[in-house]
Amino acid sequence: MKKRGRTLDQKLDLPAMQRALELARNGMYTTTPNPRVGCVVMKDGEAVGEGWHEKAGGPHAEVVALKRAGGDAKGATMYVSLEPCNHQGRTPPCVDAIVKAGVKRLVVAMRDPNPEASGGGERLRSAGIALEYGLMEEEARELNIGFISRVTRGRPWVRMKIAATLDGRTALSNGKSQWITGAQARRDGHRWRARACAVLTGAGTIASDDPQLTVREVETPRQPLRVIVDSRLETPPAARILRGEKVLVFAAKSGSLPNAEVVALPNPSGKVDLPGMLRELAKRGVNELHVEAGPRLNSSLVREGCVDEYLIYLNPSFLGDSAQGMLDLPAPGSLEERPRMSILSIERLGEDVRLVARPA
Repeated sequence: MKKRGRTLDQKLDLPAMQRALELARNGMYTTTPNPRVGCVVMKDGEAVGEGWHEKAGGPHAEVVALKRAGGDAKGATMYVSLEPCNHQGRTPPCVDAIVKAGVKRLVVAMRDPNPEASGGGERLRSAGIALEYGLMEEEARELNIGFISRVTRGRPWVRMKIAATLDGRTALSNGKSQWITGAQARRDGHRWRARACAVLTGAGTIASDDPQLTVREVETPRQPLRVIVDSRLETPPAARILRGEKVLVFAAKSGSLPNAEVVALPNPSGKVDLPGMLRELAKRGVNELHVEAGPRLNSSLVREGCVDEYLIYLNPSFLGDSAQGMLDLPAPGSLEERPRMSILSIERLGEDVRLVARPA
């Protein structure tokens, strides 16, 4: 394996970076709006310090690992899943700590996409530290796909969750959908909720299912922000989603709801400006947006190019033609014109199957 003019040691470098990414995943539910980062300091073939970024405002992974390594960091090799930061935020630049510790070599999975914090690699090279990029870069990018989306596109990574039968039906004709899938699939859905910064639904889903949209099936130190798209502010004041932590509501007109911040963001059609909503959520630090809505809102998001990924749970059953479908989209003129998907993974969960797919 060749990276930037140096041969990486498969027996040493690869396991060390795998460990750094494993550590980074410890921050899956806690680092928002910061990226998930892990770090390992190796010397003479042994790990002398490890660390991961736990939460915004707390020490970064590199600083934690260096503290644990102590004097052994001098002359060591550091493995980090994201390029060390080069700016003064809530904490000092990590590059300063690395130079001060006397690290000899640095292996980085991916460059920092944030223009405010990037450039750390150049500073470290100028300080005489050997630097290599690209080891397990794809895995590192997937781990922080929402952070990358927010800092490069100005919008969150939007993941749409759909539970359906084999004939593509998501609810009875009256809108009832609890429960299409089994317990294992629902628990898995809560894991995806927990990793998101915000969970989005629509007024129609609230009217039919009265969901809480909280994470309950898995342990999490924080609940994601709950967001409602409700153009006409029809959410009942007694709806369960309005209990607990404050809710963010996007509407097409000004108004109020109990325990909610209402943002009026109309488009020319008198509906909510969905791309504008994504930009507003990005400004609020939302990296990943998890959508659990009905076919009307789902279709609007798809039509306006707002969906990056689909999380589809299929149950081996049928509901028939009168039941609600996944999406309400216009039919293409030919098979060649149909929107194509690329399937990333397929996994069985009890009697259900989970597909993760993205627009091809």
